[in-house]
Amino acid sequence: MRLTLGFSPCPNDTFVFDALVNGKIKRGFDFGCDFDFDITIADVEELNRAAFDRSIDAVKLSWHAYASVARQYAVCTAGGAMSRGGGPLLVCKRKIYPDEVPFVTIALPGRYTTAAFLLKYAFPTVAATKEYLFSDIEEAVLSGETDAGVLIHESRFTYRDKGLRLVADLGAHWESDTGHPVPLGCIAVNRSLPDDVQRSFAAALRESVAFAMANPASSRPFVMRHAQIRDERIIDSHIGMFVNGYTLDLGNEGRAAANFFLKKIMEVTADSTPLPEKIFVE
Repeated sequence: MRLTLGFSPCPNDTFVFDALVNGKIKRGFDFGCDFDFDITIADVEELNRAAFDRSIDAVKLSWHAYASVARQYAVCTAGGAMSRGGGPLLVCKRKIYPDEVPFVTIALPGRYTTAAFLLKYAFPTVAATKEYLFSDIEEAVLSGETDAGVLIHESRFTYRDKGLRLVADLGAHWESDTGHPVPLGCIAVNRSLPDDVQRSFAAALRESVAFAMANPASSRPFVMRHAQIRDERIIDSHIGMFVNGYTLDLGNEGRAAANFFLKKIMEVTADSTPLPEKIFVE
């Protein structure tokens, strides 16, 4: 069966999907389906919008974006990004104190990214934001186009070397305030697909994660080909931070964190649309 599949070029995603898309596992055959893929590798906000258009079968989404498409997509319990200590960072060039944040212009990696929500969660009165490709945010702040920026992916490992300074760790604020890990991204599958196809894809994805964890060197060429920054130390740090036990299986703790996060999104955005009873592919 052929599916359209989208994920980002970031090292944790290419690490996770390498075995599945490059024929290193049986692509679901053992679980009832034999998959081929039409692959899109794109920025996370572009992938979010593809899900809004219902134009893709399986896709990496920001958990923030998922709240808007929960009735159209279900979440696989493997493959996503959830972390303690790995949330987005608010940075600046000139010194900005936390009480100044609501009055400055901030670069965001997309309106529907988890980073955008966590900024609003930490600083509810923030008003002036501009959207950029995530890899352009450091330069936007350095050039003075914006006063501050929210960094995700590889940039969180490089900003100090470029002369930027930390204003607030948005992930740490979330963890301290809620006690939950930060739900960053998930792998979602279109609910219009038959149930057995959804389950087979989710199972094959877990096999891909398990293969990558057991054979970390195998994915390196695929990861390096798509990485924004080809410094192996940064790539190793990135994968080490965002590929963890939650990536193999969310488990009870990960599910609870995701459900809590979705409810908080509804509260903060005053969205009264009920979430579906079933979130996860079982």
